[in-house]
Amino acid sequence: MPRKQKGRQIDGIFILDKPTGMSSNHALQRIKRLFGARKAGHTGALDPLATGLLPICLGEATKFTQFLLDADKRYQTTAQLGVRTDSSDADGEVVETKPCEHISKAMVEAELPQFRGQITQVPSMFSALKHNGQPLYKLAREGKQVEVKPRQVTIYDLTLMSMADTQVRMDITCSKGTYIRSIVEDLGLALDCGAHVAQLRRLQAGPFKAEQMLTFAQLDELIESVQREYDENAPQSALFAALDALLLPADTAVLHLNAVQLCAQQSGALQQGKVLTLSEQVNPGLVRVYGDQQAFIGIAEVAANGTLRAKRLLQTQ
Repeated sequence: MPRKQKGRQIDGIFILDKPTGMSSNHALQRIKRLFGARKAGHTGALDPLATGLLPICLGEATKFTQFLLDADKRYQTTAQLGVRTDSSDADGEVVETKPCEHISKAMVEAELPQFRGQITQVPSMFSALKHNGQPLYKLAREGKQVEVKPRQVTIYDLTLMSMADTQVRMDITCSKGTYIRSIVEDLGLALDCGAHVAQLRRLQAGPFKAEQMLTFAQLDELIESVQREYDENAPQSALFAALDALLLPADTAVLHLNAVQLCAQQSGALQQGKVLTLSEQVNPGLVRVYGDQQAFIGIAEVAANGTLRAKRLLQTQ
């Protein structure tokens, strides 16, 4: 007999403003509990030190997390000059200090061009990258060192926002896989004074932007307001209805893909694993597919010969 799954089948994407001091997994589990969701997944971890935009996919929306993992990101960071740490951020142990009061804004600006465009980074040993199945940060905390291969990333924009005393604020838009702590560490080395990330905030991931974020405090306020309507005895259905209204549809993760509209017969055939021949001309590649009544049914791939094959479809009820 199949095991009954806990939680309800709720599908959508919640855009969390993750607080500092909380791991991404802890944030994920808290959202999952609040929504009573059967299934949940985040789309690229933020370190406990970091705050900001963390899209959390619920239910069938988890099928599209990879598109957000692969998306470009935007961050604002504060670099503390003069202090190097073993993790390149404020949570690490100090390994070196150097005078940095002589560093000017002009000196910082002069070093920034080397970090723009396509650059090569060596990810930190305190990153979530895995070596033989183990996250690097776990190995680092055990005092183990392994060879970490350099990777190429693209920095689309790096702007010096301000400099106050020995702290530098920067706005960075970058490709997937970019480590902001590596940029800050390398900037400190270039200035010959050392540096680490004092603050980090993510403001954008793919199509999702800062203005869409909600905090745990806002969720608590919403729940309290619903409870007041029912004299503190709000039914679970009322609480869930208020929370569900905050979710974005699953297809918001893939709006960058071209859309293909199918009739009811075609969508049914696609969901049965059949390959369709499209009557209209569609550029080859991945597309988002809609069925009857404009319902999003998932991702499919258009071949060069105009055929359509399912890649990642929503589960039908």
